[in-house]
Amino acid sequence: MSILINKDSRVVVQGITGKTGLFHTRQCREYGTNIVAGVTPGKGGIHVDGIPVFDSMDEALRITQANVSMIFVPPPGAADAILEAVESDIELAVCITEGVPIRDMVMAKRIVEQSKTRLVGPNCPGLITPGECKVGIMPGYIHKPGKIGVVSRSGTLTYEAVKQLSDAGLGQSTCVGIGGDPIIGMKFIDVIKMFNDDPATEAVFMIGEIGGGAEEEAAEWIRDHMTKPVAAFIAGVTAPPGKRMGHAGAIITGGKGKAEDKIRTLQECGVTVAVSPTRMGEAMLTALKG
Repeated sequence: MSILINKDSRVVVQGITGKTGLFHTRQCREYGTNIVAGVTPGKGGIHVDGIPVFDSMDEALRITQANVSMIFVPPPGAADAILEAVESDIELAVCITEGVPIRDMVMAKRIVEQSKTRLVGPNCPGLITPGECKVGIMPGYIHKPGKIGVVSRSGTLTYEAVKQLSDAGLGQSTCVGIGGDPIIGMKFIDVIKMFNDDPATEAVFMIGEIGGGAEEEAAEWIRDHMTKPVAAFIAGVTAPPGKRMGHAGAIITGGKGKAEDKIRTLQECGVTVAVSPTRMGEAMLTALKG
């Protein structure tokens, strides 16, 4: 079992003919992902590495029955690509693109929320079900099949956590990088709910950071509803207020979003919090012991 993607997922790549899109398409296919189509307006009819390219998402889905989109469209057109994915009624859209204008995402988010499409990202590493399917840019070789669900706002910290979990003998069911922008699709609470319902996921590791209130929202849901152990790490303890730290969404404003407040809330809600990024695997083992 897994959430969102598995060996049966059929993936279409929006922006497949760009340099970045093609590079990661090849990496995903090499991992075992079933890439069935690409979409680049004006280039329909060609093939890229044997993958058919279509002018539109509607055409691609009608012919290939794709159910997942991986988006590598440059920032000015990324929100439009998300909207085209939504209009095609695809089940899942994963937008890797960094630097999507916030104004564009405000509009796109409103439409996504009224659709059946789940959106992961933008500005995210994507997601992976180890040994089955990779939709994104994460290094596949560090992931091992197992029973720990991972959800993160950070890309590189996700990889570090996964490596520690794998080294500790704890594989992953699915890893989801939700993205670090202020306006994103699925949030912590959305993914954690899915992990809680997944019979093959025994515990969850969550990686948050300063800015916003998504971690606190998730912590309260965990306290009231979660039936499985949860461990976490919050990045940005030493970040000064008002200074953006990497992600566009990682900024403390109006006295809110401080790392120490997030850590305290998580602990009060029963989550085991790692004190250092070098001890994430250790924190997960502690949570599993109860």
